[in-house]
Amino acid sequence: VQLQAYGGGLVQAGGSLRVSCAASKRTFGMGWFRQAPGKERDFVAGINWSGRSTHYADSVKGRFTISRDNAKNTVYLEMNSLKPEDTAVYYCAAEKYYSDSVPSRPYEFYYWGQGTQVTVSS
Repeated sequence: VQLQAYGGGLVQAGGSLRVSCAASKRTFGMGWFRQAPGKERDFVAGINWSGRSTHYADSVKGRFTISRDNAKNTVYLEMNSLKPEDTAVYYCAAEKYYSDSVPSRPYEFYYWGQGTQVTVSS
């Protein structure tokens, strides 16, 4: 499975942005991670295979929404009320095997996209 993340860009604080991740084929659970310069890659949001269950990092809860369109093999991350600390490269990832739970830990993901830069100016 190949993942292609896109939609990043420059936005002012308080603004909104949607990043997308297109998969080359149907996937199971998926997630978004982000990595700021000099920091570790952190979990942002996850969604199960059906889209009915989601999980968020505390830092984005209430501001970000993850969703998926299985007909298009695409996962979205809608980001609202953006803050400068949301600035990072955002990566999408996908499970290799089916699971009942929403993946959130890096080891639960097998496929990774190349990342898209999101910059929030103050």
